[in-house]
Parts: sequence; C-alpha cells; structure tokens
Amino acid sequence: MGIPSKQRHPLPVLAPNLAPRAKAWPTARAILLGLYRLTIVAAIVWIIHRHHVQIRIDADAPIRAGEVQPFLPQAASLKIDESDRLGLFVRDASGRDIGYVLRTAPISNGITGYVGPTDTLIVLGPDMRVVGISIRSSSDTAEHVEDVAHDDYFMKLWNGKTWDQVAGTDPKTAGIEGVSGASLTSLAIANGIQHRFQHSTQLAAREPHFRLGWADFGVLAVLAVALLFTFTHLRRRTWVRRAFQVVLIGYLGLWNGRLIAVSLLGGWAESSVPWRIASGLVLLVTAALLLPWTTRRAVYCSHVCPHGAAQEWMGRLVRVRLRLPPGVDRGLRWIALLLIAFAIFVVMIDWPVNLAAIEPFDAYSILHRIGGIATIAIAVGSLIAAAFVPMAYCKYGCPTGAILSFVRSHGKADRFGRKDIAGALLLMLTIALHVKYGIIHRWLFGA
Repeated sequence: MGIPSKQRHPLPVLAPNLAPRAKAWPTARAILLGLYRLTIVAAIVWIIHRHHVQIRIDADAPIRAGEVQPFLPQAASLKIDESDRLGLFVRDASGRDIGYVLRTAPISNGITGYVGPTDTLIVLGPDMRVVGISIRSSSDTAEHVEDVAHDDYFMKLWNGKTWDQVAGTDPKTAGIEGVSGASLTSLAIANGIQHRFQHSTQLAAREPHFRLGWADFGVLAVLAVALLFTFTHLRRRTWVRRAFQVVLIGYLGLWNGRLIAVSLLGGWAESSVPWRIASGLVLLVTAALLLPWTTRRAVYCSHVCPHGAAQEWMGRLVRVRLRLPPGVDRGLRWIALLLIAFAIFVVMIDWPVNLAAIEPFDAYSILHRIGGIATIAIAVGSLIAAAFVPMAYCKYGCPTGAILSFVRSHGKADRFGRKDIAGALLLMLTIALHVKYGIIHRWLFGA
C-alpha cells in the first residue's frame, strides 16, 4: 500500500521555522552596512575637525608634557581643548585635570621684537591662574632672548594673574618695562602674551546668539515641501513638481543661495557647525544626510537641489539621447570619488584652493556676486551634458551627491560593495594626511 501523497514530503512543514532566519540576515546586514557607512562619514569629519583644532593649537611645534613639568611636576599628559581658548588641559597620571597650558604661536606671530617673533609657553594652575612662562623658541637675536629668559623679575610678572587679567592688561599702559639690553624682545614677548589671551577672549565674546532669519525660513519651507514630495503622492502631480522645480532654481538657487556643497561640508568639519546663525541650512544638511540613511529616500538630490532640477529641465528641452560606451561610463564614475579625495586633501593640508570651484553650485550666487570662472564653466558644461545624457552631472561628477548617496540605505537589497571599499580608502587617506601632515605641508609649501 503506497504512502498518501500528503505524507510523502514532510520537509515543507519546517519552512515556517526557517523563513524568519532567512529574512533575519538581510535585515541585519542592512543595519550593519548603514552603521558602517555612517561611521565612516563621522570618523572622517571627526578627524578633520580634530586635525584643525590641533593645527590651531600646536601648529608646527606641539607642546609636550615635559615642558609643563617644571611648573606642574605631576603633569603626565595633555588633552586638546576645543574651546576658543585654543590650549591644552594638563593631566596627571590618573587622568585628572591639574592645569592648563597654551603657547603664543602662531596667533601672536605677527608681533616681532628686534628681528622676529617669540613663541612663549604659558602654564596655568587648576584655578586658571598663571603659574609660570617659558620661552619655547624665538626668531629674535639669541643674546637678547637669553637675557630675557634669565630675568626672573620679568618672567614672573604674570604669575598669579587670571585669564581675564592677562587679556585685559596692556603692557604699555601697565608700565611693564623691557629687560635692559633686550627691550624690544621682552616687550614683544609681553605684547604677544597679552594678544594671545585677548584673542581667545574676543573669540568667545563673538559667539553669536541663536536667530532665525528670512533665509532660514525659506530653506525650511523648501525642505517641508520636498518632504511632501518624498513621502506622499504629491510627486505624481507632474505640473506641481515642475512648478516646484522653478522655485528651486529661482529662489533656493539664485536668490537664497544656501546649497549643500563639498566646500560647505569641509568648512564645517574643519571649524564648527554654524547652527546658531544658519539654522535652516544646518537642518537641511541634517535631513539630507539622515533621511536617506533611515528612510532610503534621496530627499535632497531628488527634490531640493536646484542644479538637479535644472538638469531635468534641460533633459526635457532636448530630446536627443547619447548612449555612452560601457568603458566610458565606468571611467566617468571615478570623477566624483576623485573629487572627494581631492577635497579631503585640500582641507587636511590647508591648501589655499577654493573648493567651490570644483562644483557648479557657487555659480547660482550670480544675483549676489559673480562666481568663479571654474564653477560657472562646470555649471554650464554640466547643463549642456544633461541635455544629451540624463542627469549627467548627478550621475558622474557630483562629489556632494556621492557623499549623500554613500550613506543612503537600500534596505534588504544592500550589499557591501565598491562604494564601501572606497569609503574605507577615503578614511585611510584622511588618517594618513593627519599623521604625515608636517612632512606633506613642508614638501608643498617649504615651511
């Protein structure tokens, strides 16, 4: 007697138990890839920021704990202070803050003595009062510098003074006399110390108050409409979308001019995010980065970018389409990555190159000022290209779009691919430029 057909294949009974496991891995993979990509971007931004804070504090001659020990014997390590004081916290072996240290260079390098500036070390105790100063290096006459360094009265003039007292004491008004035989050198040191403290005090005083201007409200209004296009059926109404694109080009691009660009992102990473004075733009950048990561929707590139809207219009005006050979297509896809690498190099080395010139966005500022020739040429050239190759600039040449696309999640379809390897390589480049900054900077600029 044969086995009933329903009993011949018992394996399908196990399928309900295996299905959840089969679905779990793609979901976990998508989450891990999303975290990996966000970590790559965050790590690059953090390294750029810390790198420039360190340059502003240490420049070409980092302060060592050994220099502080004559004044604070328990000094074991130093920690960067990212505030406007631009100094270093002094820590003991247990990691406890026991004081503070800063130098006059490079901020006071414009104050010269007989033949040059002097780099002075100032050490403060845990109560933020000066406990001593020392001369680190000087371009002044060696004999004059030595005379000043051995004048105990002059070298102890600042001991016991608070930060505000040093910043507010003009050496000439206070009657600080120069060291006999080295008056120019000693007065330059005194002025350099006062200028260094005053500089940080003025930076802190210029901290702007939070405010929202009409330009910010305009950016937020554009973002709100873009979100409607992204998450509702409004995007299916063609005439509404076309009208909104005109607003993007005319208002956000030509009139407002607050566009996301590599030069903007690099500047914010280098210094700080101006959330107090450009709140609308900060929120726009935040949405452009986080929404693709969390919702898989390219909000900025699809519904906000004026240059993207202009390319769409060019594509509709000209119906001729060019099909690029596969080899050309693959080659052109390297452009955006190479531009990102170039931007990282420029920002890390502090190379005086205008990064706005490698993208077309600055050309939209024509109502306020004339953009550079390079950015205008890129804008015009990319629009002409978009007439024959749909969204050519977005597809091949936009470094800003490549960054936003990198963090974008594709859900369960996500795979670790070439762009993830490229992200790791860019992080390695950033680290290498930080570690070898001195060598590369001297090779490029000779100093």
